[in-house]
Amino acid sequence: MLQLYNTLTKKKEVFKPLRDKTVTLYTCGPTVYSFAHLGNLRTYIFEDILKRVLLSNGYKIKHLMNITDVGHLTSDADTGEDKIEKEAHKEKKTAWQIAQFYTQAFFQDIKKLNILKPNLIKKATDYIAEDIELIKALEKNGFTYKTSDGIYFDTSKLKDYGKLTGMTFEKLNQTLKGGSRIEISPEKKNITDFSLWKFSPKNIKRQMEWDSPWGIGFPGWHIECATLNLKFLAQAFQGKKFVPQKAKTIDIHCGGIDHIPIHHTNEIAQVEAVTKKPFVNFWLHGEFLVLPKGRMGKSEGNAILLKDLENKGFSPLVYRYLILNSHYRTTLEFSLEALQNSQNSLNSLREFVYDCLWCAKQQKNKPRNIISLKKYHQAFQTAINDDLNTPQALAVLWQLTNEYYQLKKDYRLWDKINFREVLKTTYEFDQILGLDLNKIKINPLPPKIQKLIKQRELKRQEKKFQEADLIRTKIEKLNFKIEDTPWGPKIIKI
Repeated sequence: MLQLYNTLTKKKEVFKPLRDKTVTLYTCGPTVYSFAHLGNLRTYIFEDILKRVLLSNGYKIKHLMNITDVGHLTSDADTGEDKIEKEAHKEKKTAWQIAQFYTQAFFQDIKKLNILKPNLIKKATDYIAEDIELIKALEKNGFTYKTSDGIYFDTSKLKDYGKLTGMTFEKLNQTLKGGSRIEISPEKKNITDFSLWKFSPKNIKRQMEWDSPWGIGFPGWHIECATLNLKFLAQAFQGKKFVPQKAKTIDIHCGGIDHIPIHHTNEIAQVEAVTKKPFVNFWLHGEFLVLPKGRMGKSEGNAILLKDLENKGFSPLVYRYLILNSHYRTTLEFSLEALQNSQNSLNSLREFVYDCLWCAKQQKNKPRNIISLKKYHQAFQTAINDDLNTPQALAVLWQLTNEYYQLKKDYRLWDKINFREVLKTTYEFDQILGLDLNKIKINPLPPKIQKLIKQRELKRQEKKFQEADLIRTKIEKLNFKIEDTPWGPKIIKI
């Protein structure tokens, strides 16, 4: 039984898809004006775990992710420059080149982190006509008004605006007024009102702009996600024609907690204002990755990138392990010390898998198994189905490795361990964890090492142990380690 914490209801609930066994899942994609930093990537890892857990529970998934390649301004107050156009001026490239470059960089990063790719990946700029149709529907229903710089959504017209935050309309406006994320514009009726369509500045030609019934401009950030959800998951478009009464509620929508008060709240407002139906059944949000001095972010100037870790000698999967070791709804403080601990832990897991592989290869019989793998399966499934509790799931895997090594201390028990089954169970756990443990292989030894091993074994048989030790030293100098076992020498590349 899968339970997930629903931000909308503020409690853990049993998850079941609204229709059959197919889950409709939306995850907010990147704004492609720069590289994704480690905090951004933490969210994508959490969403990947969710996807893997859904698959493990037998569900099919229709997963949509957007690429925000226009409309995300430098201020949440719908002011400032478009982030992509600003970067284009800085790098002396076109906005389209910037978007393409950083989109490719993003997908390279998620591939390195072993994140499963969405079924559907859609760029905001490909669906401007649908954005306009949605805005026209909002206008027809009386939710819009015009200012000198664009068309805005009047949040006071929606009786339950802000419900995702758990605050009333008045409280949310008061909170945002006192914060730094929203500035007060004299033309906005309410602090929480947001742009649906922004007009291009007078006498300035933008690289990304389109004609519309209201004037030349570009869509607001929030409308893009609403449109893509309605078109590809809620199925409320027939071609480019918007048919709100056909909209279906989406199963799950994910993102970072910073999206709750503004972006996701505004997505709900736009969709529910015209469809009159619940937009999403389950909202899931991941917590921040922070530094000792506070939140990590591009605007804070302290963003750490995946390639920064690689330059320090850490593989991307070490970062993935670090993220798995903390629950997605818990703030995680990043440090190189924590990363090094994750490196050590992942190395130990890899050594465990290698040992299992080697023993499985040597084992001739197929014992029933002295290790009760069923209890580990049950414990692991219970952990991941309890709101994606990856720290507990990892703990179950470590309990298995501890029992394995404890039993292996007694050579008489080796024939009572079914190494193939232990390996199979580990691989099944890793289908959720995504640490690529199934890619560990026993590679053929170099001819020189094979020759030295044979020489050493001969010396041991002749009881010339001093000479055998000298050969061991030679082998170790060539970066190979020998472990003598009842089934022969096990050779490990150091």
